[in-house]
Formats: sequence, C-alpha cells, structure tokens
Amino acid sequence: MPEWLVEKGIGETRAALVDGGHIVEARIELDGMIPAGTILEARLVDNGGGRNGVARDAGGTDYLLRHVPHEVTEGAKLNIEVTRPALPGPEPWKRPIAKATRDERRRPKSLAERLQGTGHPVRKLAFPGALDELGEAGWPDLIEDARGGEIAFTGGSLRIFPTPAMVLIDVDGTLAPDKLSSAGASAAAEAVRRLDIGGSIGIDLPTLRGKAARDAAAKAIDSVLPQPFERTAVNGFGFVQVVRPRSRASLLELAQDRAAFEARAILRSVAFAEGGPKRLVAHPAIVAILEQKAEWTDALARQIGGPVTLRADASLPLHGAYAEKG
Repeated sequence: MPEWLVEKGIGETRAALVDGGHIVEARIELDGMIPAGTILEARLVDNGGGRNGVARDAGGTDYLLRHVPHEVTEGAKLNIEVTRPALPGPEPWKRPIAKATRDERRRPKSLAERLQGTGHPVRKLAFPGALDELGEAGWPDLIEDARGGEIAFTGGSLRIFPTPAMVLIDVDGTLAPDKLSSAGASAAAEAVRRLDIGGSIGIDLPTLRGKAARDAAAKAIDSVLPQPFERTAVNGFGFVQVVRPRSRASLLELAQDRAAFEARAILRSVAFAEGGPKRLVAHPAIVAILEQKAEWTDALARQIGGPVTLRADASLPLHGAYAEKG
C-alpha cells in the first residue's frame, strides 16, 4: 500500500509517497515557507488598480493579490489566504500569491498534517534514523533528476526545461514512433508526478499520423497522473499540454536555486554518514550559503556528534560537494 514518508531535515522537510519500494510522488518544503491554505492578516500596500495588488504581512513579506476588493483601501488591513508560496528566483511574478478573504485566520499546517488528506497513510521518520528509508526508496536519484532535468526510460529519454511560461518535456529515443510516443508519455507523466510539477506543462512526443497512436499516448498520461488535471488531445505533431494545480514550488523549481539546493543535499548526505568531526568541501557558492546559515551546520554538528568546518574548492561543480574527516 502506498505510504507517505516524511522527514524533517535541515532547512527543509521532505516527503515521498513510496509504493512498492519506489518513490512515485515527492515534495520538498523549505523551512519558514508559509503553505497554501494559510489565512493571515496583512495590510494593503498597493491596490494595483483593483488587479495585481500587493498586501504585506506582519513579517514584511509581500503577497500578490490577483483581485483587490473595491472596499479595501491602501493602508487598510485585510485577511488573505495564501494560494501559492514564493518560487525561487528574483522575478516579481515569483512572489507568493494570495487572495482576499473574509474567513478567520488559519494557522499554517505542517507538511505531514496536509498529507493526511491525501488518503494515504503518513509516517514520520527520525532524522537521521538508523536506516535511511528515503534513500532506500531512491531519494538521491530523485534529487539527480531534479538538478539535471534528464531522465532515462526503456527505449528513450526525457529532457525537462523549466521556462517562465511553462515546463517543457522533450521525448526522444530509438523506439518506433508509436511505441516511443506511448512510452514517453507515460515516462513524462511519471516525472511530472515525482518532481511535483504543477502549472502548464507541454510534452513534445514524436510526430504521430494515426489517431489510434495519439489516443494511446493520451491514455498513457491519464493512467499515470492522478486528478485533478486537464489536458489537450495529442495533436498530429505529437504535442500535448497538461495543466495541473500549482500551489507550491516543484522540485525542479527548487533546484533552480542551485547553491541552496545543493547545500541542503550535502547536509542530508552527511547526516547519514559515520559520525564525528567533518569538513565539508564544496563550491564557493555552497560554502557561502552554509556560512550564512550557521544554524544549518550547527544542527548537523549536533547530529553527527562533532564539529563541522567548511573548505571552498572552486574546481568542484555545484553538485560535487563531499565530506572528509575534520
């Protein structure tokens, strides 16, 4: 039976829906993130002419309001419901999104609490535990998929490209077009689910002349992706668009904030390694993140039972961080 495994790590909480020993769905929630569904008090700082206004909460975070009630004037307080947290990146459209509401304030629920409503059992893991259950289910491979955007399947491969407008998935391979289309559509849908990709998604399959082949590819998507989602038909050029709810950043989007993403990844890896003093050797950009987040290395030191020091090595790629005895 599928089961959610939830791990409260350093700087983030990780969750994976594991079925048959493999991760079929995953989420990463950054510490300090206010999730969708939270209702809080804010002050309207820009009415945006009734559209695309800005409300600021008590902590100074600005939320984009798609619609501003006409009775709310600039400077007035109002309750807002978060509909999507911020996405990694400096662009204004990536700021958190909310809507005005008359409902009472509602506290943020933890990731484990929200997963209780999915219909699958939820089990919290010790971190670090005696066993790395997420690792056994394939968490390192999932992280590699998120950082690289290239995923192999039998007879072909996917290349995933995040863009401001949509996520594009290119399917290529050596199978005959009809077989490659169905296999690629299934693999693309699996990747969308595993990487928690929402919003508008374009899947570019091989060119298909027959309606039966196009219908088979569409059915392959439908059989993998859970509702809710909408999709177009597969056109003659092999293109299909899928639209899913987007209430949080996907693993793919989190990986775009590369230095922080890799910093958290190496902290998790070291937490499950042999204890004792450690020196983390990493690209200077990662070292800079860890120096700014001293609480992260302090937490790791407590977990491994020894001090944690840092050494920058500009010759390393961002994903090449490792630990040595301190």
